[in-house]
Amino acid sequence: MKRDWQAKRFERMVVLGESTVEGGGWLENDSERWTDILADLINRCQDSRIDYINKGIGANAISPRSPGYDSSAKPSALERYRDDVIAQAPDLFLLCYGLNDMRAGMPLTDFVEDMRTIITDVREACNPLIVLTTIYYMTGWKSFPPFDRGSVGLTQEYNAAIAGLAEEHDCLLSDLWEAEGGADWLINPDGIHANRVGNLVIAHRLFETLASNCSCLSDSTYVRDLPTDWTQNTMAGREGVGDPHDPWWRESRG
Repeated sequence: MKRDWQAKRFERMVVLGESTVEGGGWLENDSERWTDILADLINRCQDSRIDYINKGIGANAISPRSPGYDSSAKPSALERYRDDVIAQAPDLFLLCYGLNDMRAGMPLTDFVEDMRTIITDVREACNPLIVLTTIYYMTGWKSFPPFDRGSVGLTQEYNAAIAGLAEEHDCLLSDLWEAEGGADWLINPDGIHANRVGNLVIAHRLFETLASNCSCLSDSTYVRDLPTDWTQNTMAGREGVGDPHDPWWRESRG
C-alpha cells in the first residue's frame, strides 16, 4: 500500500524561504505568489481553511556562514527559524532554501549541516509534515554579486543534497527545478524569479506532492462523492463482479 503521510487535515502551514517565497516587484500582487496559490489550492480541497503564514525574506541566506550573508537581508534562516517556525507550531512546514546560498558559492557541506539543524529542531519541537523543495530554475548566472558564483552544475549538486536530506529525515521532496523544465519563459527578465506563470507551475507541483501523498486533501471530496447515485451504483457494480471498492486509506488510520 502507498504510504499516507497525512490523514488529518492541515491546520497551519508555515513557509520559510527567500525572495521567491516573500514575493516582490516581479509580480503584480501577493496573490500571484506560489505560496498563496498553494494555500488556495489546499483550501479548495479541505472542509476548513488552513492558517497560512509566509516567512519569506528577499535576499535571505541559510546562515551567517553563507558567503552571501554580509550582503543578505537579515536575519538568516538559522537565526530566525525558532521564532518564525517553531513558535508558530505548524503541522505543515515548507523549507525552501538553497538558491541564494548556491549563487553565493556556499560549500555544500555547510549548507547541508545548516538545513539539517533546522529540520531536526523543527521536527523535535512540533513534528509537522516537512516538505523540502529543490532550487528553482533561473537564468541570470552572472548578475547581482556576490550572488554570481552559481551554475547549473552546482545547482544539480545542491538539489541532489536536498533530496538526500529529504530521504535521511523522512521529509517529502518537491522537485521544483524539474517542474519548471528549463523553460526560460517561466522566469522574469531579472533572471532570478519565476514570473506569474512560473509561480503557477511551482504551486501546482507542490500541490501535486501534497495531494499524492496526503489523504487529508481528498477527505471532503470522498465524503461528498460517496452518497451520490453515481458512486453508489458503480460501487454496487464493482461489488457484483468481485472488484469491491476498498477505502484502505481511511480504514487504516486507527
